[in-house]
Amino acid sequence: MMGLKKRLQDDLEQALRDREEIRKTTLRLALAAIKNAEIAQGKELDDEGLIAVLSQQAKQRRESIDQFRKGSRDDLVAQEETELHILLEYLPPQLSEEDISTRAREVIVEMGATSPAQIGEVMRVLMPQLRGKADGRVVSTIVKQILSEMG
Repeated sequence: MMGLKKRLQDDLEQALRDREEIRKTTLRLALAAIKNAEIAQGKELDDEGLIAVLSQQAKQRRESIDQFRKGSRDDLVAQEETELHILLEYLPPQLSEEDISTRAREVIVEMGATSPAQIGEVMRVLMPQLRGKADGRVVSTIVKQILSEMG
């Protein structure tokens, strides 16, 4: 049950021994976010809960990368990309755009959605199925594209 959290803690200890600064910092921030989520929920998180927290951490890195790129801060882009790469090691394998598109089409057909106005409804059904396996912005873009083609 607590396999993922134990792995994070063990990897943090290894990063400390190996003096890997970015890995150490990234894992400490991830474990702190997990601790905060556990305090907020009043219980230890299972692996699914841990994945949700780590997905949120990865999302924050992606948003930071976008912002730093806009500000031409390549030094910070590189650091955030390294942190994102470290976090992705602990998340389920990311789905390809093709896999996301296939799943999105299935949900759209199941729901009978036909226009871009229904993107919110589709996303509410689709995202829980893809949590931790796909970036929400990528999913949103794909769903918009599919619904636009239909509408």
